[in-house]
Amino acid sequence: MTRVGRKIILKPGQTDVVVSGSRVVVKGPKGELSLELSDGIGVSVEGDKVLVLNVNTDSALSAKHGLYRALLANMVRGVSEGFSKDLELVGVGYRVSLQGDSLNFSLGYSHPVVFSAPDGIFFAVDGQTKLRVSGIDKQLVGQTVAEIISLRSRDSYKGKGIRLAGSVVKTKPGKSVKK
Repeated sequence: MTRVGRKIILKPGQTDVVVSGSRVVVKGPKGELSLELSDGIGVSVEGDKVLVLNVNTDSALSAKHGLYRALLANMVRGVSEGFSKDLELVGVGYRVSLQGDSLNFSLGYSHPVVFSAPDGIFFAVDGQTKLRVSGIDKQLVGQTVAEIISLRSRDSYKGKGIRLAGSVVKTKPGKSVKK
């Protein structure tokens, strides 16, 4: 068994974990998520503790043991607390506005860029250059953030673009810099 796979998942009081066959459903105050388990991986729920079990000693299955434990822990945390990531737009004229459930970006192109929210993702805009992406599914929040960043990835020379809040961009010197 892996070290990660052996860790116990503590579920908060309002969270419920239901196991039926190879399907695990996690319900909480923020929503509901489900996961299909591989053969040989089991889940045991005892009170407020959830344990992921590795039935076989197969090395390929043992590698998935820690993966399924991490996925289940993220599901429990997602339905109880949720996940969010903050983004910032850096550049002259770069701004974002919220229109319903979609974002309207002005990113220096000749046209505005509209980005629609996938199911389960919520946007919050603070000012014109700060954006928060939140949801209960960690993988979906990360994928949405990656797609937003790809709309205008950072420039290596000027540092302009969309990036995670607080991240530091190391810029390259231009041609005119002499040694």
